[in-house]
Amino acid sequence: MTNLEQTILLEISTLPETRLVDVLAFIRYLKLSIPSEQKELDERFDKALKSIRARAGEMNITQEDIEAEIRAVRDGK
Repeated sequence: MTNLEQTILLEISTLPETRLVDVLAFIRYLKLSIPSEQKELDERFDKALKSIRARAGEMNITQEDIEAEIRAVRDGK
């Protein structure tokens, strides 16, 4: 268990019983929001990638050009 997890558990253990329901509801809310956040990130990534590919096409940059540039950087040229 991490220090953060231990700290959270310590804080929870000092709450009155009546507030534990609120903590549980908040934890469940956070867990439910994870898939929508991931979906939003995926959509933003896809949109950015599409934009980058369109810009490369406008500049006549081919996949081979990109791979050659990567090789040159990796080889220290």
